[in-house]
Amino acid sequence: MLNRDELLENYRIADRTTPSVRMNFIATLDGAATRDGLSGGLNNADDKKVFDTLRMLTDVILVGAGTVRAEGYGSVRLEAADAAWRVSQGLPEQPALAIVSARLEIDPGHPFFAEAVTRPLVVTHAAAPAERRAALAEVADLVIAGEHTVDPRLMLAELTERGLRQVLCEGGPHLFGDLIAADCVDELCLSLSPALDGGPAGRIAVSAAPTPRPMRLLHSFAAGDMLFLRYARAR
Repeated sequence: MLNRDELLENYRIADRTTPSVRMNFIATLDGAATRDGLSGGLNNADDKKVFDTLRMLTDVILVGAGTVRAEGYGSVRLEAADAAWRVSQGLPEQPALAIVSARLEIDPGHPFFAEAVTRPLVVTHAAAPAERRAALAEVADLVIAGEHTVDPRLMLAELTERGLRQVLCEGGPHLFGDLIAADCVDELCLSLSPALDGGPAGRIAVSAAPTPRPMRLLHSFAAGDMLFLRYARAR
């Protein structure tokens, strides 16, 4: 079983004052990002420890609306020990939550909002449907990042303005693709699940056109047959 102190060292953030976007994904050896439509079918207890550690270290968890619906996101609440560690580091007990949605096709009564321990943020654009904006404003703080589409750079600038400099993005593939295209990805933490799936499952990132971004390996370690990789932007 993975050691918590080792995980904190492996994934520590050296400079919290510099804004940074960290992606966290899991995939099979042949590149499948989901099994039966869900990423949860690929993980194990060690991956959950890495997942929880990354959440503990971040200022804000960023996720696309499609992933919230598909993965059944509800309340995000760190365990007491993790919350206590954050407080000892001068951080709020719980990280902020932000959902990205261009069309705002998510129910204000969704558990993501109804069970939230901190008031979530909803990132959208100025042309999003006014009625849906008004409804979601009852349960979340709206962040407008663009006129007709969500601009990743404006989104991150708005989060930074709110003091949320360390961003952990948990998906989905289209949001990851948008962040790659805008050259906003600083890190990728990738868990490789020891399986070959075949089939039609998609990749961890999807976008209209290729936008190659070189990365460099910071570390790799194994727990059982699961491999954990941390890559950073190659500067």
